[in-house]
Amino acid sequence: MASSNHPPSHRTHVPLPSDSGGNPFDDEAPPVPIHIVTNASQLPAEFLNPSPEKQLVVGFDCEGVDLCRNGTLCIMQLAFQDAIYLVDAIEGGEVLINACKPALESSYIKKVIHDCKRDSEALYFQFGIKLNNVMDTQIAYSLLEEQEGRTRLPDDNISFVGLLADPRYCGISYQEKEEVRLLLRQDPKFWKYRPLSELMVRAAADDVRFLLYIYHMMMKKLNERSLWHLAVRGALYCRCFCINDNNYADWPSIPPIPDNLMVEGGSPEEEILSILDVPQGKMGRVIGRKGVSILSIKESCNAEIHFGGAKGPPDKVFILGPVRQVRKAAAMLRGRMMD
Repeated sequence: MASSNHPPSHRTHVPLPSDSGGNPFDDEAPPVPIHIVTNASQLPAEFLNPSPEKQLVVGFDCEGVDLCRNGTLCIMQLAFQDAIYLVDAIEGGEVLINACKPALESSYIKKVIHDCKRDSEALYFQFGIKLNNVMDTQIAYSLLEEQEGRTRLPDDNISFVGLLADPRYCGISYQEKEEVRLLLRQDPKFWKYRPLSELMVRAAADDVRFLLYIYHMMMKKLNERSLWHLAVRGALYCRCFCINDNNYADWPSIPPIPDNLMVEGGSPEEEILSILDVPQGKMGRVIGRKGVSILSIKESCNAEIHFGGAKGPPDKVFILGPVRQVRKAAAMLRGRMMD
């Protein structure tokens, strides 16, 4: 792998599954360097130039100030087996992030991330990047719960801290995340300051260094049906808040249902993203007092329903899931608007 021009002053551990049965979280394992990247030449060539002969799986995340279309993307983290790269969007600017565009849009590089919706929105509106080929661990967790017969409640989406704590996938405590959250509440511009502090480097690296291990633990459990749902929902998550005028015509196509799942009477249903415009002043009726109205709709439909909220986009509802369930949820939401 390529590295920075100066020896890295920061190191950490990237746990990986071990064939020998050893503890992947053993701190006696050799640490890997953390590179702070301000120039594209510091990144691995195989990342910058995606190739079908050299397909990659990388841990991925973004940090920023109010990370969304109108915020500021400050750092993009990449976790490889032998190094972590903190791509500094403040110092490297648009030139650096645009150098990563082929990789972020490539089908040859799988990006392992936890809840990609806002990251994708920031990349799209700030840099024109259409995030593609993600393995979203939040989606994978829900699919594994369903696959193993456990019922998930509406809005019961696992947090990254919760995922790390689950002994089936990682089983570690991530207390430092709460420390960073507190600092962010005190100063929302935390990720914009330079030079990066020791805490900033450590927190940014911690958000990606476990993702490759979780990826391997999940992938060996997911069945063929769940893998297709994972790919489709990941693509829909990437599009979710990235509203454009051409109905996503310039985005990569949604993965079709594979032939091996086309079984008479048991084929999975096509999944879609539907976006509803909510008339001004009607959002309160849609959500209801203390969220009762929207919760009842979520309980009645096997579809995900998301709102732009304070970050926007305002006055829109995003519905993802099987076609019939999405249409059912949309009809119920329109009914609430007319009440």
